[in-house]
Amino acid sequence: MDANNETAPSEFILLALSNLNERCFLFSGFMLITYLFTLMGNSLIIILVSLEPSLRTPMYFFLGNLSLLDICQTTTTIPQIIVHLISGRNVISYERCKMQLFFFILFVGAEMLLLAAMAYDRYVAICNPLRYNVVMNYKLCAQLVSASWFTSSLNATLHTIFTFHLPLCGINKINYFYCDIPPLIAISCGNISGNMTAMLAASPVMGFGPGMCIILSYFHIILRILKMRSSAGMRKAFSTCASHLTVVLLFFGNALFTYVRPVSSYSLSKDSMIALFNNILSPLLNPLIYTLRNKDVKRVLQKRMMKEFVF
Repeated sequence: MDANNETAPSEFILLALSNLNERCFLFSGFMLITYLFTLMGNSLIIILVSLEPSLRTPMYFFLGNLSLLDICQTTTTIPQIIVHLISGRNVISYERCKMQLFFFILFVGAEMLLLAAMAYDRYVAICNPLRYNVVMNYKLCAQLVSASWFTSSLNATLHTIFTFHLPLCGINKINYFYCDIPPLIAISCGNISGNMTAMLAASPVMGFGPGMCIILSYFHIILRILKMRSSAGMRKAFSTCASHLTVVLLFFGNALFTYVRPVSSYSLSKDSMIALFNNILSPLLNPLIYTLRNKDVKRVLQKRMMKEFVF
């Protein structure tokens, strides 16, 4: 047998989909409903931010981009899972698997960096409000978003190359719902030290750096809020940060669980289901978190709905 054929299967079998058995149609219905709600919720935020002049501020500019990333992230995995479940064919080609891994890491990484930019935006708004419009100008906001996409694309390229460079020795069964780093490493039969080095090299930029930016931003925000004499001002500051902080905890909790663990601790049969629901949960809940807790968005939404209702 040719060595290349031995180390690079032409397709992968997604075992996690096979394990659902008779529950596949029920599960596919659940996935379809959550995906549609995710699309509708995040699309609504993008439309509101684009059309409403009062929402054309740095915070909502970042929020619109966050919603776009949530749509892209779920679209990378969920539609294909639904097709597999309905068709009963739980096979993904080698090239499609590689593309799915690249784009999934790209969107997840860009969202991580964007959340750090949003934390910095909240820091400037609360700790240096008089210079907010000067510091958080459109040029800086556009640069932060562009840097998030560009840096994450480099990170995704690095991890995709290192992951698919591993010899698979003819093994093509992945105990997961989609192509991701942990299950692909688990079926490799080569030395994964290069992958571990790549993860460590990327962690200061993609993990530790954004995490520290968020922690330091909220450290200074909390100190500033505690110094406020007005209880109304404290409540307003807390409400401004509550939505973002909730999203950060959801997102980083999932990222830490999935990627920042020793390979020996992976239990793919359990991790695949947890990772799948975590990746569904954050994009689904983000629009709800920002609309239910944000007075500006609720006000604009009510105004738009009333306008449509009247006319």
